[in-house]
Amino acid sequence: MTDRTPESNPQGDSCDLRDLVLQVLDDAKAQDVEVFDLRERNTFADFMVVASGTSSRQNKAMADRLGMKIKALGLPAPLGVEGQQEGEWVLVDLNDVVVHLMLPQTRAFYNLEKLWDETTRSRPAQSN
Repeated sequence: MTDRTPESNPQGDSCDLRDLVLQVLDDAKAQDVEVFDLRERNTFADFMVVASGTSSRQNKAMADRLGMKIKALGLPAPLGVEGQQEGEWVLVDLNDVVVHLMLPQTRAFYNLEKLWDETTRSRPAQSN
């Protein structure tokens, strides 16, 4: 993460946090990662990240990894983690970034992507 002052980039912290989340999810082999830029749409978060895991165990592990990375960097702890016991849909609330980790069938059923139009959605660059 880069050091940015709020004066030079008012969205720097949330963008850095989004990038950190994407890096952790990439390292954890998350699938079908999508990012929604919510800054112009609401006040509850700047970004929403939706990703799929191949199993409930992977979803739980990805949520754990996020929490450990946040703690290791001395960043504020997540506001909440929901659904971790079952792992079918784990929500990690990092305040400015809300992360949804879902099994593919759960993701297809709830179709969060449909709630947000194409103007908020982007796919992160694929790493090699």
